[in-house]
Amino acid sequence: MKKNYTRIKYACYTTNLSMAVIGNLTPILLITFRNLYGISYSLLGLLILINFCTQLFVDLIFSFFSHKFNIPKTVKFTPLLSVVGLIVFAAAPVLFPKTVYLGLAIGTVIFSASGGLAEVLISPTIAAIPSENPEREMSKLHSIYAWGVVFVVVIGTLFILAFGSKNWQILTLAFAVCPFVATIFFAGATIPETKKPEKISGALALCRKKELWLYAFAIFLGGATECTMAQWSSGYLEQALGIPKIWGDIFGVALFGVALGLGRSLYAKFGKNIGKVLFFGAIGATACYLICALVNIPVLGLIACAAAGFFASMMWPGSLIASTDSLPEGGVFLYAMMAAGGDLGASIGPQMIGVVTDTVASSAFATKLSTSLSLSPEQLGMKAGMLIAALFPLLAVWIYLYIWKGKKKPKLLDSINS
Repeated sequence: MKKNYTRIKYACYTTNLSMAVIGNLTPILLITFRNLYGISYSLLGLLILINFCTQLFVDLIFSFFSHKFNIPKTVKFTPLLSVVGLIVFAAAPVLFPKTVYLGLAIGTVIFSASGGLAEVLISPTIAAIPSENPEREMSKLHSIYAWGVVFVVVIGTLFILAFGSKNWQILTLAFAVCPFVATIFFAGATIPETKKPEKISGALALCRKKELWLYAFAIFLGGATECTMAQWSSGYLEQALGIPKIWGDIFGVALFGVALGLGRSLYAKFGKNIGKVLFFGAIGATACYLICALVNIPVLGLIACAAAGFFASMMWPGSLIASTDSLPEGGVFLYAMMAAGGDLGASIGPQMIGVVTDTVASSAFATKLSTSLSLSPEQLGMKAGMLIAALFPLLAVWIYLYIWKGKKKPKLLDSINS
């Protein structure tokens, strides 16, 4: 059995690596699509929104109808769906020569559905494998995603620099090898049994527990904190601090990913007391956002972006760990609800900072204020966006403090339901 569990772990790890591909490949290629196919910025931004919304839709479907699915077969099918989506994405100019965007959108929907399935199913699959320390196994799984972000951003950026943006399809097909390998690993493996509600009434019964909504809000804040900086660190470094784009991509997004992976890897090896880790992580992340918003020194801004990855590293997987400790009967339904909360935060956070940046930059007040501060309206708008985004980790400080104290005093959470 040990050999079989090892194969399952490798399958889950490579699937999470595939999630890093489908979540970060499109942002790298946005300017390429703009230059090669004349796609507007609005439609390019819509591709990222399609990604998150598709994942959120899949999360919600599984939240209430997981009892209708054959979980082992669905788990094995998940990475294969990524392969199909990436192939369609790469073949968009061939399949839809006059409407390339349509092919890109279809490919995005397909591989994003795979991402949604992976969020819901891979974590409970790892959790179902016997382990001396399930928390550390969960952290290790999520650290794979973080290191995958670094891999995708660095390899993708250097590939385009070396071989030109016109060869983006080769890059996409090369990345499709990752989910293909995961499919092979899953093909010969036995999926461990995971809990799921027998009927929709079982899911509704869990919905009546206020702990569920507490943890869903916690992971919402974690997802918003992590993904807002992940999506905007490159733009912030370029627009607000004047750092060239290639260095912003490598030292912004990639360095953020390194710090994210480091934090999760350290918890996987040494971690304990997840409530305490969440609390202090939220404090550190709040400080990083405030530095980005209020300080105009490029080196400090770069350090703050990277450090935000470290402090936010456990906010998503840590909320998941805390929720499964509190609601062990939740099974697949709990993972689906938590994935939905995280994806909602990952959608709203980056979108909000974009809206705030545009609104502030175009206002007459910002034009006057930016002149007095020796900033451009765009720089002031970006800093305003970062300042508003600091509300996510700031709110998380209080939620995680509540979770931490609740773990030290179990009666605290019990009192919520009374």
